[in-house]
Amino acid sequence: KLAMEFPSEDVLLITASPVIKAITNFKQVSKTLEEFDVEEQPSSVLEKRYPNIKVIQSAVKRLKSDEHKVFTEDGKEYMYEKLCLCAGAKPKLIFEGNPYILGIRDTDSAQAFQKNLAQSERIVVVGNGGIALELVYEVQGCEVIWAIKDKAIGNTFFDAGAAEFLIQKLTAEKRETPIECKRTKYTTEGSEEKERPIAASDKLGSALGPDWHEGLHLKGTKEFSHKVHIEILCEVKKIYLQQEFIQLQRTSLTFPKEEKNVEPDEVLWPVYVELTNGKIYGCNFIVSATGVVPNVKPFLGGNNFAVGEDGGLKVDKHMHTSLPDIYAAGDICTASWEPSPVWHQMRLWTQARQMGWYAAKCMAADTLGESIDMDFCFELFAHVTKFFNYKVVVLGKYNAQGLGLDHELMLRCTKGQEYVKVVMQNGRMVGAVLIGETDLEETFENLILNQMDLSAYGEDLLNPDVDIEDYFD
Repeated sequence: KLAMEFPSEDVLLITASPVIKAITNFKQVSKTLEEFDVEEQPSSVLEKRYPNIKVIQSAVKRLKSDEHKVFTEDGKEYMYEKLCLCAGAKPKLIFEGNPYILGIRDTDSAQAFQKNLAQSERIVVVGNGGIALELVYEVQGCEVIWAIKDKAIGNTFFDAGAAEFLIQKLTAEKRETPIECKRTKYTTEGSEEKERPIAASDKLGSALGPDWHEGLHLKGTKEFSHKVHIEILCEVKKIYLQQEFIQLQRTSLTFPKEEKNVEPDEVLWPVYVELTNGKIYGCNFIVSATGVVPNVKPFLGGNNFAVGEDGGLKVDKHMHTSLPDIYAAGDICTASWEPSPVWHQMRLWTQARQMGWYAAKCMAADTLGESIDMDFCFELFAHVTKFFNYKVVVLGKYNAQGLGLDHELMLRCTKGQEYVKVVMQNGRMVGAVLIGETDLEETFENLILNQMDLSAYGEDLLNPDVDIEDYFD
């Protein structure tokens, strides 16, 4: 974007990775929803397309903001007029420096994961965000013990009802016939908003796109397909290597079968995981998918950045940090403007792309002395993805984030086919979760954006026999 705006200026891209992430197959699904793939390309592709872009492959060692200089690990220094920091986030590994703990955050670590999986009979997955969810579904021929700290799977994206809907897909070997379930209306306790965990890697790589597992052959050594056991409301307490475990003479458990009595395990495993619920399982390796922290460390020393509670660099509504001529976008930053009532920040690919594009517009406007309006993508939180092979759309305050008890939920669910949940406040729609091919996303997007009073429709709002699109076009 910057290279297009200023064809006669030099634009430097300093990156630790030999490849760049390119957005392909971009599709604007609706006003705020967009779908795209992310693929790695050599940086030369970018330099060929825009002759004024120069890609410098080296990590940043430090920033001297008062001198407008960036120093790289290879001993060079670069002056800048304007700087945008887009260094993303780093994985939070459950324990550092253990060879049996694998993090997945980038394509390099996804490939290491695949290599290990080929020789594996059992893995333990820790975490409950998007990547953990996808991983558990995609892995076949390998026992999976999935440890989550919440009551239900996918806590960052779903409530317990949606989790229940999806879990049937995890355990079903054959196709279920859809059974329509009753539409219900209920209220819930307010849920705390959490960051979306993105899986981790011990060294920095570039973050995975939404289809990171496409084309990876995720199959273990055993012949069966899904074999997943979920341990809820627990975290990892301790990890033992085989030698240590034998010396301690502890007992580990076999993979739980349907019967309730769990047998002690006779097999010797390379590594053992003790959970806070007291259970110990042996496995070939552990996947840590427990979230990320903004990658601010290289930039903080000697610079007085304002930092958000989540550790990101605070940015205002024009993506400025607290230091002159320095902007930030994506996972490294913390949105510190007064957000629209139905938008919130979440460290996702869609937001990173939108923030990067908007930051470039802001840098251009500032350089040319022009004023600029907040981009429309920040009006409504909107994200489309795939879980367990279902299309999943989340809109607005889809988990009633920040609404406390002042809301009600309406639900429609057809087992094995679709799950539709809307969050209502004072008769107006403020959020929605759509799982399956519901074709309701544009209608619901409009209803949330225009805040129309829907009290008159009552439960008919979700009646499948009422074509609500006719009402609201």
